[in-house]
Amino acid sequence: QVQLVESGGGLVQAGDSLRLSCVASGRTFSDYDRAWFRQAPGKEREFVARINWSGSTTAYADSVKGRFTISRGNSKNTVFLQMNALNVEDTAVYYCAARRRALDIFDLWGQGTQVTVSA
Repeated sequence: QVQLVESGGGLVQAGDSLRLSCVASGRTFSDYDRAWFRQAPGKEREFVARINWSGSTTAYADSVKGRFTISRGNSKNTVFLQMNALNVEDTAVYYCAARRRALDIFDLWGQGTQVTVSA
């Protein structure tokens, strides 16, 4: 069974840092692009960051550029999101996603982890 499991969310103050992790299991994910999305209350899910299957290319939403960093672990099944200088607008449920490198759509999703930033 293919699973993506996020962890690392929590309640922090503005200016703090958090590191989210996403562990994939059930198949080999070395040829999968990986990404993070988030959904704030009352808003649609939005793209946060992605990294390609080899780890050579990354992309970020303008709202997090310079503050967040996506990376892959040595096992290739794990992806991280380092979040620095958090602000209240970063409060959301963060979702990990995956897609095979030939596809356009992220079709594998985790259950999400809550990040809450207080002022």
